[in-house]
Amino acid sequence: MRHPGPQPSPSLPSPDAVIVGAGVVGAACAYYATRAGLSVAVVDRGPVAGGTTGAGEGNLLVSDKEAGPELDLARLSIRLWRELAGLLPPQDAIEYEPKGGLVIAPDEAALTALRAFARGQRRAGVTAHEVPADALRTLEPHLAPGLAGGVHYPADAQVQPARAAAALLRAARRGGAVLRLGEEVTAVLTGPGGAVRGVRTARGDLHAPAVVNATGTWGGRFAALAGTHLPVLPRRGFVLVTEPLPPGSVRHKVYAAGYVTDVASDSAALQSSAVVESTPAGPVLIGATRERVGFDRTLSTPALRRLAAQATALFPTLADVHAIRAYCGFRPYLPDHLPAVGPDPRVPGLHHACGHEGAGIGLAPATGLLVAAALTGAEPPLDPTPFRPDRFPPGPPHPS
Repeated sequence: MRHPGPQPSPSLPSPDAVIVGAGVVGAACAYYATRAGLSVAVVDRGPVAGGTTGAGEGNLLVSDKEAGPELDLARLSIRLWRELAGLLPPQDAIEYEPKGGLVIAPDEAALTALRAFARGQRRAGVTAHEVPADALRTLEPHLAPGLAGGVHYPADAQVQPARAAAALLRAARRGGAVLRLGEEVTAVLTGPGGAVRGVRTARGDLHAPAVVNATGTWGGRFAALAGTHLPVLPRRGFVLVTEPLPPGSVRHKVYAAGYVTDVASDSAALQSSAVVESTPAGPVLIGATRERVGFDRTLSTPALRRLAAQATALFPTLADVHAIRAYCGFRPYLPDHLPAVGPDPRVPGLHHACGHEGAGIGLAPATGLLVAAALTGAEPPLDPTPFRPDRFPPGPPHPS
């Protein structure tokens, strides 16, 4: 519901921008906005990283993105994450690991497709080294025998998602940002002509000339609250967590080439391709499934069995390892698999930073930098046109 104007609330500050969402994307928007000299308030109905971010694996990938706008965003973000790992103080360690990625082709047909995919990425500036079959186990000693080959991507990395979001928000708060958790936005306030004038929460009206929709999987619902349309839908994914394993059990971020196809698919049906990676604490994470089932959190035994079978096909030694837990999250899916980033010309003052699907953690810094540039009128770090929020045709009201 759109409101004709804010109600007076003189006790609450009036920042330059209200960022709705305290996940890693909202945190990155707050960080780069404060670095650009803006005053911001970050509002979230739950805790820091309480949504999709807290259910992520922390992937920072270029390996799964074909040449084009998303790869450009990923390459910029990889560089920014590397800078952040060095800039953030030790108490804000984000568990940044530049471990590299290894994409595996199980057979010759998959290897031919993977080679063609990597050639396109190299032309876009990505470093990608083909690894012949007899050299795979030099990189990953516990890989299964008989695999056709692979491609090594040195730029792939990993962070701990919740720590990363918290660290960026702490840095933003040192720059003057205000964090308001447990406070749900119930309305987007507008003035004459429909321009944004802030948000309403149970605590009162928070006035600002700009509002950033960084609500992740709920980005479509928030857009509807602001009187516009953004077709964000949830795409559920499960992750298995093993017992702690000795260091070196899995050295890279390892996944089968079919994962790239799953990421690009528009199917609502269950899809799974194992992504296997270690963590500094010892457990191995095994993802990732994808299916569109709304916000249904029901544990899917078939999905977990498929993940386990695919992981052990890559690493037979995992067959004797205990899975100690599983969790699920919802990726914010948009039909063209590109996020919505930047100002919404249909609602002056409304900006979007959502719809990153499973790549939000990896793409967060570049997204934040683009949003900060739009808020300040600065030159954007790359062409924002492919991410325009109004690129989708009008649709029905988003389901509540």
